[in-house]
Amino acid sequence: MATLERLCLHESVGTKIPQSAFVDAFDGLDVRVELVGDDESYSSMDAVASFEPRPEFLEAGWVHCIRAGYDAFDTDAYEVAGVPLTNSTGIHGETVGELAVGYMLSLARLLHVYRDHQGEREWHDPAYERPFTLSGERLCVVGLGTIGTAIAERADALGMEVVGVRRSEESVPSVSQIYAPSALEDAVADARFVTLAAPHTPETEEMIDAEMLDAMRTDAYLINVARGPLVDEAALVEALEADAIAGAALDVFETEPLPPSSPLWDLENVIVTPHRGSATNRYHLDIAELVRENVRRYRAGESLLNRVA
Repeated sequence: MATLERLCLHESVGTKIPQSAFVDAFDGLDVRVELVGDDESYSSMDAVASFEPRPEFLEAGWVHCIRAGYDAFDTDAYEVAGVPLTNSTGIHGETVGELAVGYMLSLARLLHVYRDHQGEREWHDPAYERPFTLSGERLCVVGLGTIGTAIAERADALGMEVVGVRRSEESVPSVSQIYAPSALEDAVADARFVTLAAPHTPETEEMIDAEMLDAMRTDAYLINVARGPLVDEAALVEALEADAIAGAALDVFETEPLPPSSPLWDLENVIVTPHRGSATNRYHLDIAELVRENVRRYRAGESLLNRVA
């Protein structure tokens, strides 16, 4: 049994969610909940939930990163200090899965193009052969964790043929064929949509480069709801401008915010969203539910969910 007297919600959570709503989401928790700033000190009887790392968190008893990506947190330092570090993976399937499907629907049926023309009060009439339905089209999902599996399930429900790329050969519901990462080129070759849902690791860095883009169909679309560095952005721009692929939908980028000088802003066949894949009015509740469960586990001496260090 571990003593836990205080759950500290670091002010950096406001980067993604409303601070006051997050505090309110812990009503009824039998631990003192406080919103804290950078002037706070911690003891082993404190838990911290934060968007950004701080060196002083290593004095706490347990730290939770409210996002799935924990790259900014020094996991080695947490290991050395013996302080558990957890993250928020596993709660983004529904939200990011919906976004990915929304991208595919928009790219297939030109919803974003019609909206652009609406702003100019233009009655846009695309070429007859341009709009298409998702049913019967092939989707390759790269990375079949929580998010990738959720995307696959939703695409399958729309009648798409879904294949996937993952290290394990274990079958995944709604996915007809599994490719090993070493066979990525084969996996993307016949897909109308290639959706990235893999973590950012040294192995996945720029996995979509000029060679991989060249392997894709000329009428294919790239969707990235994972991490920006998975894509060689310069190679992607070159492929888009040369019509080597049909388009892209991107929620993540090499540099965020996406610089105003980026050519991606001006390409009609590209949808740009500002890293908002998980952004719904319930996101703070999803995170709070996970943290609540880990508060219970921490106090009971049980294994913490999503422990990364």
